[in-house]
Parts: sequence; structure tokens; C-alpha cells
Amino acid sequence: MSSLFHHSYCSSSPLTSRSYLKLNFFPSSRIPASQNGVRCNLVEPLKFENGKPYTPYLSSSTTTDQATTATTPSISNAPYSENAHDTRLRIFSGTANPALSQEIACYMGLELGRIKIKRFADGEIYVQLQESVRGCDVYLVQPTCPPANENLMELLIMIDACRRASAKNITAVIPYFGYARADRKTQGRESIAAKLVANLITEAGANRVLACDLHSGQSMGYFDIPVDHVYGQPVILDYLASKYICSDDLVVVSPDVGGVARARAFAKKLSDAPLAIVDKRRHGHNVAEVMNLIGDVKGKVAVMVDDMIDTAGTISKGAALLHQEGAREVYACSTHAVFSPPAIERLSSGLFQEVIITNTIPVSEQNYFPQLTILSVANLLGETIWRVHDDCSGGFEPYSSLGID
Repeated sequence: MSSLFHHSYCSSSPLTSRSYLKLNFFPSSRIPASQNGVRCNLVEPLKFENGKPYTPYLSSSTTTDQATTATTPSISNAPYSENAHDTRLRIFSGTANPALSQEIACYMGLELGRIKIKRFADGEIYVQLQESVRGCDVYLVQPTCPPANENLMELLIMIDACRRASAKNITAVIPYFGYARADRKTQGRESIAAKLVANLITEAGANRVLACDLHSGQSMGYFDIPVDHVYGQPVILDYLASKYICSDDLVVVSPDVGGVARARAFAKKLSDAPLAIVDKRRHGHNVAEVMNLIGDVKGKVAVMVDDMIDTAGTISKGAALLHQEGAREVYACSTHAVFSPPAIERLSSGLFQEVIITNTIPVSEQNYFPQLTILSVANLLGETIWRVHDDCSGGFEPYSSLGID
């Protein structure tokens, strides 16, 4: 069973009088609707080959010092070209996910700022901005994905460098916020690392945080600075809308009780599809045992929704249970692909018709498998950055809350 690695619109059977899933999450002024379906809002639609998001050609001059690369892409015919000379807005990329940073800059019609990042022999991180940011609105794109400690420390030093360079405003754009799972005390004498990391980012000098799909909403309250929280699920929803799954055959599944609110909001957007819940018992970190299923999935196309896939233990055991209960097909949808071993083996074992993720975390080529589809959130983050910079509301449909409470 192979996956669709692009935004083409196919139907496995001729359309009948039954109601088929067809949604549009983007304003008509941005992209025209088509009789065959609706595409994600991409000025230049990203192409997907073997699960890898296509990055538009950027002719760049690269300065490399040890393990560090600083790029200055040259972009032509990009959207929002009227803002291309807005010198008050600067975007810099860390080393965690430079491909996503370039896609964001391409969407916005800007060039990535020049920055020098290197590691010394003992592992210490050195950051130097290669251009002036005095009085500028600066956005630093750096997910704190594995290696989490390295990438987090790099982000903190980048923030400090911008603060000491007299940047007017510093926004930490964190597509994936590491340590978000340590957001409460479930046992005695535990740390709440999410609050600690929030304090570190604030004390480093950030004025605002832009995060995508935090593990839990209360993490926003850990910051003493404004937090713009966007959801990657509209991108996944729009892709699912292209598949013309019969709404009568669809059921949305939460892999655990904690994700019910997320799955319910997701189901509401999918033609108000029915909801099923996997009752899970966890005996330790990264160890899950599935007990039973709440809801009916027999003969249905099950769409499992979660915010992240780490070792894939929860979602793979849930998929096995769904097949056991008679599900016809199982799709896995997640914003963040952490993919710690043995996630790839579990996800490619044949349990899933398709595994749909986004590029908030880079996926290395050796971790590609036939069922994998990667969608880009560059347009979502780029649009949000423009709105924050212009002091506009981010509350229109694709970038607003999904109603999760």
C-alpha cells in the first residue's frame, strides 16, 4: 500500500450519490476552488517525492564554519514581493530545520538573515549575526526537536545575540516545542520541565513565542510573554479533503483519553464524523498497553489523530486494535514526527494505509517509508508571522483555534 506524496485529488471509486468529504479551509481570495477538490493554500504548491517536501530552488551563497551553515537565499517571483524590502522584518534560521525556514522565507518573499552558528571542539555553541538587526522585528525559526538540549541551547543563544544586537522585538518561532510533555506533576518529586524551558526562553530575551500544536494548552500559561498558538491540523484536514473519503465511512479515533478534545475538534471539521476512543493504560514512559475500544469502527475508514508520534507505540497498538475490531483502513495523522526508534518499523509494518505528518520536525531520508506523506506548514507559519508583524488578528479559519477546550 503506497501513499500519495502530493496534493493531487484522486478517488478510488466513481463518485456516487453518497456524501463525500470535501472541505476548503482557505479563503477563496487566496486560492480558487476546483470542481475536483480543493488544494492547500500554497502560492507555489510544494511537491512531494518519496515523502520529502519539495523546497523551491534557492540560489544561495553559503558560509560554513565547522558544523554550521549560514544561507542567504535569493528568491525571485515570490509572494508578497511588495514587502520584500521591509527591512524592519528579519527571519533567521537555526540549524534544527533550515529547510522549513527557507520555505517560510520563500512564502513571505524575504531572504533569510545571515547568521553564523558553530560548535567548538568541546560542544559549546557560538552565534554571531552577520547583519544589523537594530530596531528590527526579528523572528528566529528553531524547533527544539532531537537533539532537544542542543537545539534548545542554540535557540537561547540566538535570542541572546539578537537582544544584544538591539533588536526591537524578538519572536521565537518554535514549530515543535520540546519538553512540552513534562507539563504537570503526575507523581511526587517530578519536575515541570515545560515551565522551566518557558522561563529560559523568556529570560534569554524573547518578547513573543510562536508555537505550533503544543502538547497541551496550559503550556501557553507557562510563558510570561505573549504566545501565538497555531494548529497544524488544518493542513492535514485539507489534504484529507482531497481524498474523497465517503463521510458515511469515516470515523475519527483518539489514541488515548487525553486526546479526546483534539480528536473531537478534528472530527467536527471532517463533516462532523463520529468519534471513537482507544482506552489505553500506560505503565511507564514510552510504554503503552491498549485495553479496549470505545465506539464502532467496523467497516469504517479510521483516522487516528495525535499531536506527535514518538516511538509510535500508542498509535500502532491502537491501529492493531482497530483492525481487530473490523476497521477497513487506518490512517495516522500527526503534526510532529519525532520518530524515535523503533517508530519507523512500527509505522511501516502494514497497519496503516497512510501516515500523514507535517515538516515541523525534519525527517531524514533513511526514515522514509512507502506509507509516509509529509505536508508543509511553511505557509501557515509564514502567514502568521506576517499577521503578527502587521499587528493583525490571526483569527481567520485556517490559523485559528480548532475549538479545542
